Amino acid sequence: MLDFSSLLLAAALSGICLSITMFAIWFTAPQARFVLTVACGILVLVAHVVAFWHYTREPSPWLCQAALALLSLGFLIISLSAMQYLGIRGYRRAVLPTMVAMAACAAVTVLGFDGAGFIVTYATVTALLASIGVMFWMKGGHDRRILLVVSGLSGVCGLSFGLCGAVLLVKGQWVLGVAPDNWAERLNSVVAVACMTALGALTLSLHHLQAQIELKAETMTDPLTGLMNRRALNSLYGERVFGPFMSIAMFDLDHFKRTNDVYGHPVGDRVLCRFAAIIKKYDRVGVDAFRLGGEEFALVMSRMPQDKAHDLASKIGVAFGTEVVPTQRGPLRSSVSGGIGFGEAEGSSLEDVLAEADKALYAAKHAGRNRVLVLDRASKAEKPALRLA
Repeated sequence: MLDFSSLLLAAALSGICLSITMFAIWFTAPQARFVLTVACGILVLVAHVVAFWHYTREPSPWLCQAALALLSLGFLIISLSAMQYLGIRGYRRAVLPTMVAMAACAAVTVLGFDGAGFIVTYATVTALLASIGVMFWMKGGHDRRILLVVSGLSGVCGLSFGLCGAVLLVKGQWVLGVAPDNWAERLNSVVAVACMTALGALTLSLHHLQAQIELKAETMTDPLTGLMNRRALNSLYGERVFGPFMSIAMFDLDHFKRTNDVYGHPVGDRVLCRFAAIIKKYDRVGVDAFRLGGEEFALVMSRMPQDKAHDLASKIGVAFGTEVVPTQRGPLRSSVSGGIGFGEAEGSSLEDVLAEADKALYAAKHAGRNRVLVLDRASKAEKPALRLA
């Protein structure tokens, strides 16, 4: 027979070590708030284990209420940490039902129906763990292997608590007077300790995964405009084959050096951000925007005929031409030149399409700027340029 008291104390010690580890991680990476939340939730569960251990030795209605309240509260905090990690808003959907269940548990326990209090608490914990499992199953989009393991462990742990409540319900044990002791409770003690220890360890893996994702996002993003950078362009399209319905529009802000020299670099940065804000409006499925460096931008368009690609690039140029940036020297209007390169039926590489777009951009600059131009491949000459203003 399992030594129940030793198992509870081992669970408390394990939880304390896990929470200390997570607090240490959070101190080194304060932006990982979900780690802090998990650590707090585990500490609350440790308090529950200690209270429940005392309750098994010296049963008391108030100690029973405290142990049950701490159990629900601990798993509520764990559930909130899962919502933080997955970016799910609307915490009230978890907090309010749990608080109602805790109030119901306290009420029936005060009336002497401590068995009913255990049933309500076990049902609450089962629902919280099930919600964690569903959230990681439905919302996880990074490393499915880790997230599915978290989902599975939450489900198994929730099932063990559900069995505890089901046994009390089937036996009609509304009044206990002591801590429940049956096969489901002993099974739950083992399963809960194992699952919570594993979930704590997986939290560290999730933190590492999130840190990797954030680091990759930083290396792929231009810090000034928030657009993807040239590294992201090569990562996303470096191995792609560009067909006739794929194209790249390259943009270069006209007279940008003069803008920096006359108005200053802070104003120049604002102009860049204005253009980035405009190009972002057209960033949708099949259309990706990038800042290549300096005043150069690119727009990759997929599944789009050549005439529509040209129209889209022209709309961006026209919209930017209407922008006015206020400065100390008066309002500033800027323009942009663009060139478009297209893939071919037999397939083109990213370098080939960029080279064609760059030639078209150079021709647009040479033709007087403030226009979007496409090279006529058949005659190796320029198509008529569309002047933007």
